[in-house]
Amino acid sequence: MIKIQNLHAKLENDKTILHGVDLTIHPGEIHAVMGPNGSGKSTLSNVFTGHPDYKVSSGSIDYFGQDLLNMSPDERAIAGVYMAFQYPVSLPGVTTLLFLQTIINHQRKARGDTLWDAYEVIQKAEQACKLVGLPTSFLERPLNEGFSGGEKKRCEVLQMLLLKPKLIILDETDSGLDIDALKMVGKAVALLRDDVRSFLVVTHYQRLLNHVVPDHVHIMHGGQLVQSGGQDLARKLEDQGYEWLIK
Repeated sequence: MIKIQNLHAKLENDKTILHGVDLTIHPGEIHAVMGPNGSGKSTLSNVFTGHPDYKVSSGSIDYFGQDLLNMSPDERAIAGVYMAFQYPVSLPGVTTLLFLQTIINHQRKARGDTLWDAYEVIQKAEQACKLVGLPTSFLERPLNEGFSGGEKKRCEVLQMLLLKPKLIILDETDSGLDIDALKMVGKAVALLRDDVRSFLVVTHYQRLLNHVVPDHVHIMHGGQLVQSGGQDLARKLEDQGYEWLIK
């Protein structure tokens, strides 16, 4: 699905953050990326989605045989790339339901699929609300306006369940979540996981990985993936922190 080779990326201020990242993700796999603050984890997520503040200076990202770096953010989303943000933004004046109908039908139209009418969107959105623990009244509220941190994260997972993307990036989705919300994220991943859909989970903590069990765990430090392994590697970080790695 994804093959990253020798990826270097920097901010617009010319500060280089990624220094030669190599990563391969096969369909159906869950990969977790862990690392200390400032190691480049969120930069990697933002490069995937085409954030304009991040510039790729060299390297490549192949996505199902396509050059991902030559695709606009909109084209990436239509092709099935989705990111649940660490800090979701609000859209005052745009109800959550209208937002959902707009993004779903925009993608379906671009792919040549039949559009969903309002009734179908409402029906499916209400079902998804129950799965993520949100009252259906949230659908009538402006997107993320006045939502708590946990409610914003649940709304991100709601979008994920309805869009059913191919590559799902969870960028520190566990930040500020309680145990019930962590279980909800794990349940959503389990519902979506199959042999063609993959996940890239960016996190600081092992606790999320108790609910979203990865096939591979990678440690990022200094803008590089410096070590890879399984769940044992995540548990080692939980027990010992990053000092042993930085020395």
